[in-house]
Amino acid sequence: MPRHFFRKFKKFASRKRYDDIDPEDIFLDSTNLPGFDEYSLEGRIEKPIGEQTFLFVKVFVLLLVLGLAVRLWALEIHRGQLYAQISENNRLEHTLIFANRGVIYDRNMVELATNAVKSGENDFASRLYTDIEGISHVVGYLKYPSKDIHGNYYDVEYHGRDGVERVYDEQLSGHNGIKLTETDVLGKVTSESVIDPPRDGLPLVLSIDAKVTEVMYQSIASLAESNGFVGGAGAIVDVETGEVLALTSYPSYDSNLLTSGGDNSAINRLLNNPAKPFLNRAIGGLYAPGSIVKPIIALGALNEGIISPNKEIYSSGAISVPNPYDPSKPTIFKDWKAHGWTAMKEAIAVSSDTYFYAIGGGYEDQKGLGINNIDKYLRLFGIEDKTGISLLGEISGVIPTPEWKRKTFDGDIWRLGDTYITSIGQYGTQMTPLEAVRFTSAIANNGKLLKLSILSRGHLEDEVENPVIRIIDLVSGSWDIVKGGMREAVTYGSAMGLNFPYVEVAAKTGTAEVGSAKKYVNSWIIGFFPYDKPRYAFAVVMERGPSTNNVGAAYIMSKVIDWMHIYAPEYLQ
Repeated sequence: MPRHFFRKFKKFASRKRYDDIDPEDIFLDSTNLPGFDEYSLEGRIEKPIGEQTFLFVKVFVLLLVLGLAVRLWALEIHRGQLYAQISENNRLEHTLIFANRGVIYDRNMVELATNAVKSGENDFASRLYTDIEGISHVVGYLKYPSKDIHGNYYDVEYHGRDGVERVYDEQLSGHNGIKLTETDVLGKVTSESVIDPPRDGLPLVLSIDAKVTEVMYQSIASLAESNGFVGGAGAIVDVETGEVLALTSYPSYDSNLLTSGGDNSAINRLLNNPAKPFLNRAIGGLYAPGSIVKPIIALGALNEGIISPNKEIYSSGAISVPNPYDPSKPTIFKDWKAHGWTAMKEAIAVSSDTYFYAIGGGYEDQKGLGINNIDKYLRLFGIEDKTGISLLGEISGVIPTPEWKRKTFDGDIWRLGDTYITSIGQYGTQMTPLEAVRFTSAIANNGKLLKLSILSRGHLEDEVENPVIRIIDLVSGSWDIVKGGMREAVTYGSAMGLNFPYVEVAAKTGTAEVGSAKKYVNSWIIGFFPYDKPRYAFAVVMERGPSTNNVGAAYIMSKVIDWMHIYAPEYLQ
């Protein structure tokens, strides 16, 4: 086309575009501007967005894109493996599988502590203790695994708190396992597998007979409550193996209550009980033994050759020792009664204090052992040595000596009267019921001092060793003399309450005065049975009863042996 045609068309088009615009849309009469209300959007003129605003938006978008790119690089490349593992773990859950604690049995396989599953209460089995009384100090109690406030376990183990539960905690605990659970995105379980199976704890078989122990405990509790004793304890031991057939302490506690921990008021009553129910008196209680030491003093005198077993010493009810500083004020040492002329067997049977004053400290023409030899023989029979039983809290006895007195009474010297009182188990002499039953077993078996065991021998490797600690080698015939005196104590002497027609028992009673006013006593009984072929030794103490009381520890063993005769005669054969 001709060039001039295009010029005409362009001019036409330009004119046409402007002809369509009303001049009032473009021009404003400046005189009318003050009349507009700009806050009602009158008279506003639209302005174009500035270049700075566009620049800011561009920079912001650019930074946002760069930030997203860096984050994507961090997630996918730099820490991709870590987040992949976290993602995997979110759908693979590791769950703890609690091992069952080992069951505790008595010698007859009676369950004393077992496991009970309480649905929905815990992830682990609850510990359930038998309702047989008197064995709590032996068996003990537990502390369960613990959770935080979010329900996560921060302690995944049971913890034994007393008795064999604590001593053999490692064997009883076992090993917890782990279960792996896979879930999908909706939380539905798709698979489960045990990657580390739990291993249950080992069982424990104790040497004790729970029913014999319960009878002993109930008898002690009954006598304490009826006759005003603060507490008591007792033990029965195999004189050849050292296995403990019965071991109990009164008052006691409820293992189920302490393990569950639910009843705080009941637990506080136990904690505040002045009778100290958490004290295992059988191994941790020290008591003045009184006359139960007389068999040891007699054996020492025979072995040292200071008296013939047939020599008689006269008891008028007291001995008088001259006072070198004032002859008009002799020191009087009383006997509990006048026994007349007594030789060794009868002196043991009737528990003549005069006889033992004489052979212990010497009197008139009778030479005494002296405090050094008394110390020697008490030590020889294990006083001041722990028995080796595998229970925590055992303590050892006390033997008063000149050195002990100097330390205890600020340098005070030892006097003859101290020897006399020590010869009958008073003054500073103290021992535990377990020490008492061990020295009694050494008399019964003719001199084998044993390590005592609460487990059946051979149940665990560390219990297989020879139970004999040492042999107490004394002159021939001395054992028979002393054991004969203990038998006569039962047939006509101070322990006649144990004179049964169905089993021959040998025994020795003891009464130890407690407190400066001598208003209270500890009552003891030791002994063994059967007399001809001893199998078991026993010791019982009743703690701090009124001195006017005429029923003591011998009552306990009469009840126990009567029960054995009916329900467990195998122990008496």
